[in-house]
Amino acid sequence: MADGTQASAISLKGKVSAEEWQARVDLAALYRLVALHGWDDMVYTHISARIPGPEHHFLINPYGMYFDEMTASSLVKIDCDGNILQETPYFINPAGFTIHSAVHMAREDAHYVMHLHSDQGVAVAAQKDGLLPISQHALIVIPHLAYHDYEGIALNLDERERLVADLGDKTLMLLRNHGTLSVGSTAGGCWNGMFFLERACKQQVMALSAGRENVLIAPEAAQDEVRGQMSRGIGGGLGWPGALRKLDRENPGYDA
Repeated sequence: MADGTQASAISLKGKVSAEEWQARVDLAALYRLVALHGWDDMVYTHISARIPGPEHHFLINPYGMYFDEMTASSLVKIDCDGNILQETPYFINPAGFTIHSAVHMAREDAHYVMHLHSDQGVAVAAQKDGLLPISQHALIVIPHLAYHDYEGIALNLDERERLVADLGDKTLMLLRNHGTLSVGSTAGGCWNGMFFLERACKQQVMALSAGRENVLIAPEAAQDEVRGQMSRGIGGGLGWPGALRKLDRENPGYDA
């Protein structure tokens, strides 16, 4: 991708394992879904996937390609240090893998890691009180939500240890002054968690337009009730096939 504009790639279908190909298709779908919802940030932010197997190999976006043009074959295979492991015309942004490598290596369930800089996600990440229990979406998210303080652009490898410690066993995170993060054992789980977090953030930004003093906090009993209902996780199985069908209608070709 010498000129930074080529979005085509030689198909890898049949040239990689079935497991790797499925991970590629699912990851490309995640990129396009983010673009479809307007949550992308030009060529910045990343979504990564761990390829099934013992090697600790990962897939990430080629740097310079927009999210809505991502394909299964264009994704780049790397190791945990960001070294490229395949013949490819593309290159990656190694700094972009700092956050992702930390989560992938620390969490066995972190097969997919999504990090975004959406307007509403950054807005709530910059608010002192974080995500408020003011909507059903927020109540669903909060039991799974962690926070990590801003330390600057994620170039410092030392930050990985602190980020992982802050994430703990949660699947969602607000990176203060920075953005949102979702972790999933499946692409669908990762997508569903981010969808609810982003939706809750958008609803909060809209609600706060009336002023903090005019916002209704959900009753404690209701918060406890939803916390118990969400103890098994947010899920994602039912919504994922529909998300793929939506892509097939509105932006096909991700599985090429």
